[in-house]
Amino acid sequence: MDSIDLSTVWALLIAFAVFAYVVMDGFDLGIGLLFPGLKPGEERDAAMNSVAPVWDGNETWLILGGGGLFAAFPLAYAVVLPALYDPIIAMLLGLIFRGVAFEFRWRDPGHRAFWDLAFFGGSTVAAFAQGVTLGALLQGISVEGRAYGGGWWDWLTPFSLLTGVSLTVGYGLLGATWLVMKTEGSARTHAQRMSLRLGVMTVAAIALVSAWTPFLSEAYATRWFAFPNVLLTAQVPLLLVIGSVLFFRSLKGGRDRVPFLLALGLFGLSFVGLGISIYPDAVPGSLTIWQTASPPSSQLFMLVGAAVLIPIILAYTGYAYWVFRGKVGAEGYH
Repeated sequence: MDSIDLSTVWALLIAFAVFAYVVMDGFDLGIGLLFPGLKPGEERDAAMNSVAPVWDGNETWLILGGGGLFAAFPLAYAVVLPALYDPIIAMLLGLIFRGVAFEFRWRDPGHRAFWDLAFFGGSTVAAFAQGVTLGALLQGISVEGRAYGGGWWDWLTPFSLLTGVSLTVGYGLLGATWLVMKTEGSARTHAQRMSLRLGVMTVAAIALVSAWTPFLSEAYATRWFAFPNVLLTAQVPLLLVIGSVLFFRSLKGGRDRVPFLLALGLFGLSFVGLGISIYPDAVPGSLTIWQTASPPSSQLFMLVGAAVLIPIILAYTGYAYWVFRGKVGAEGYH
């Protein structure tokens, strides 16, 4: 085991968990963002039924990512959390409101309009806060010694606000394409129309964030543009352009599943771009994954547990999506 870089292995596992959370919880947050545009009654009920069997299990990956960071890179956890308390707390409160509203809109039909508003509000706050957290992390965190050395509001910048809006728009796209795949009738028609608009906005947001990122740090610019790195990194924007063209063609062609899968592909390529910018830093601009890692014996012990648990999580998640495949109506699955 001495030849295995356990810190890199754990960095990849945490990255996988975060990406799994983003794509899985992203579409049901996106449905919450789209809720005001759906007609009360059949359209909203169909949208809720499309995610009801899977939405709470999606957040397993958030717990795995946060727990993995705490256990595998405790110094990074100790630096990042104080720097990002505000957006992280806002995200958690938004997820709580979203979850409560999800359950109570069925059990308290007399106040359904209020719970629908809470579902929209909680989803919006959670999505925007996640994007702000990403932007604040990407722009760099001040470290003094082994602790956060910045101020209370360092996370709040034009770039973090841009990433907050961008991720919110992207989640809206995932939600809209999910509804194209899972619903019929007027709900699908509305979702297809929103997918086209949100697709344009998402591609524009990806372009803006990508153009801004290299100017945040000389290290980012080097990782993207230094030779021979550029021969590989240039493939990411090229694939994004190809994926975007295919996405809009699939929407105009009236496809059901393909737009959602291509939207996931755009998120995946964006995530690869994020990895190119950050790796090998655990705290961008300050600390690497090796400087913040827990002892190899601890990482190895946890890796054994992860090797057992992650396949189980993947198995029951895949089974749930398989069982509830197909179209859904206001009354449930066909």
